[in-house]
Amino acid sequence: MTEPTSPGWDAIDAALDRRYPGVRPLHHASGLPYAAGGRDPLDGISLYPRDDHWHLVGYGMSDLHEKRSPDEEESGWGFEFTIRVARAAGDDEPPTWALSFMQNLARNVYARQAPFVPGSHLQVNGPISTARPDTAIRAVAFAEDPELGTIDTPHGTVQFLQIVGLTPQEYAVIDRWDARRLLDALRPSLPLLVTDLDRTDLTADPGVAAVIEEGVRRDGSSRALIPAKKANWRIEDGVTTVTLDVAAAEHAGRLLPLRLPYGRDLTVNPFDKGVKFGPGEEFAAAPGRFDVLGIRLPADAATEVATALRSGAGTYRPAGTPGLQLRVAPATRRFTFPPPA
Repeated sequence: MTEPTSPGWDAIDAALDRRYPGVRPLHHASGLPYAAGGRDPLDGISLYPRDDHWHLVGYGMSDLHEKRSPDEEESGWGFEFTIRVARAAGDDEPPTWALSFMQNLARNVYARQAPFVPGSHLQVNGPISTARPDTAIRAVAFAEDPELGTIDTPHGTVQFLQIVGLTPQEYAVIDRWDARRLLDALRPSLPLLVTDLDRTDLTADPGVAAVIEEGVRRDGSSRALIPAKKANWRIEDGVTTVTLDVAAAEHAGRLLPLRLPYGRDLTVNPFDKGVKFGPGEEFAAAPGRFDVLGIRLPADAATEVATALRSGAGTYRPAGTPGLQLRVAPATRRFTFPPPA
């Protein structure tokens, strides 16, 4: 009888053996496999103790046992999660919160049917560890693991994708700039991009802040899409009226100066009566694909439109865009009824 093989798992082990020769890591194994109805997508997570941090590496986002993914070049989803968690001297207690967090991210991938890649990012909607409500780390971005990189396996390539904890202030920079560039700006302070639940916000450091502001001025924003609770437009009697909810309008008003001068478009809702702003030599507005209104703005008009969108609820007719009316809808009111007497 032939022994079952796990060439994908073995390839990950070999990569870790090269980085940690002779080290036997702690290993947290899941119970019932995910493919058999288990709750955890990752079959296991290995934990390597370093002097100042734990290095956690997951097994389960790639094809560990047999080739399942249709992509011939990549194994499974094409990556495995890693995270580095700060470790105090003499602390031998592994960070169990990180095990749960990695499994939750893996579930997210299967639920969305979309992988994370370097530069992906998300808010955690609370502290990254529920056991540490005081931590400033409340968001994450993803980068290639600086030591493990990408490997070839019998089932295709696997990139080790490191989870990097961020503060809300650091996360806000991504909107104005770019996740990968932000992480590069943080590397002098976080050489291996360790997630430290005790650290403070690095954007408060004058040196880091200066690098960020220079990068934003040089590069603009990589954010191309903005969601909206309300987005609509109509053309009537030669007037094009664009309606956006106040939050989406304010967001667009902040990003237009960081997109259009750099030759990039900005779309508010990519489908169903959305609006796509772009640079142009002359003002123009015309419906396009997927019922999205295309608006081309010269530099001065773009500044006027951005200012109007940031001005709160109301109706605006920027001077540089004849025939364009911007309607910023107020936030939906919520009524709270008093309890009965």
